[in-house]
Amino acid sequence: MTKPHLWIRAEARPTEQRVPIVPADAARLIADGFTVTVEDSPTRIVPLAEYLAVGCTAAPVGSWVEAPQGAVVVGIKELPQDPADLQHTHVFFAHAYKGQDGADEVLDRFRRGGGELLDVEFLTVDGKRVVAFGYWAGYVGAALSVLRHRGLLKGGVAPMTRADLDDRLRSSTPAEPERALVIGSRGRSGSGAVDALAVAGCTMTRWDRADTVVLDRRALLDQDILVNCVVSGEKREPFVTAADVDVPRRLRVVGDVTCDVTSEANLLPVNTAITTWDEPVRRFGGADQPLDVIAIDNLPSLLPGESSESFSAELTPLLPDLADRSGPWAASLAWFRKHVH
Repeated sequence: MTKPHLWIRAEARPTEQRVPIVPADAARLIADGFTVTVEDSPTRIVPLAEYLAVGCTAAPVGSWVEAPQGAVVVGIKELPQDPADLQHTHVFFAHAYKGQDGADEVLDRFRRGGGELLDVEFLTVDGKRVVAFGYWAGYVGAALSVLRHRGLLKGGVAPMTRADLDDRLRSSTPAEPERALVIGSRGRSGSGAVDALAVAGCTMTRWDRADTVVLDRRALLDQDILVNCVVSGEKREPFVTAADVDVPRRLRVVGDVTCDVTSEANLLPVNTAITTWDEPVRRFGGADQPLDVIAIDNLPSLLPGESSESFSAELTPLLPDLADRSGPWAASLAWFRKHVH
């Protein structure tokens, strides 16, 4: 079967530096018969020249709208608002199946244009995700939560390397380690959070689904830091609500790695909006008992090099099955058809 033409688009979000396929993997795809076009980008962590050096074709920013019919447009985060109708097959994180803000508008664009969405979040085998930025999302989310608790996160954040982040964590260890709770500790994000907290020297408690069937709210509120790494597709008892802000508690910082802030499945309904690189923290409560929430929805892009390498390593081996929509692509396509028809 003819291999698809992969079109790696530039990201519309100015802070997004990640790329779904790195040059070394693009070279392997080209050797396997794929055509790979890469748009120029003012933000991408990898220079365009590195793609050209391995045989990719260059294209201007935003030219995916005029890509050949049959090309598969590959990205990371949301598409720009134009064009209103989407006719190509798109691979990216659309966040359109859980009732999130703007989900209907995203799906309507595909309905009108006749295009196809293969959401990366729903690339699964036996119900388990096979491609994700989860590890680095958890790592960065936990690290920023620690830095906030230590008074070292007072302004905006910017991309860095893991070595730089680890140096900040190790050089700021307090005399008494923080109590940190990771919920969803066995998943990808949870394992990243656990590793970052270990670097920071925190005392850790790890909860998973069995530990939250009957929620021990008192134990939860008796932590210094909570890192939420639970992905939930259904409404269930939340972890932290607005009512918890005014009760006596030790909890001071919540790192919401999952960021389902506008979904009915939001497990941290104390907060209902994302935070940003410029303003990474939202404060609830008074000065005597603050509760700081970090809910950045592109955490892995703060470590763009490391996260792009690991994501590309997971995505690339799946691409030979893309043409006939088999394997995990079939699962993602089923989700799309369920929601657009």
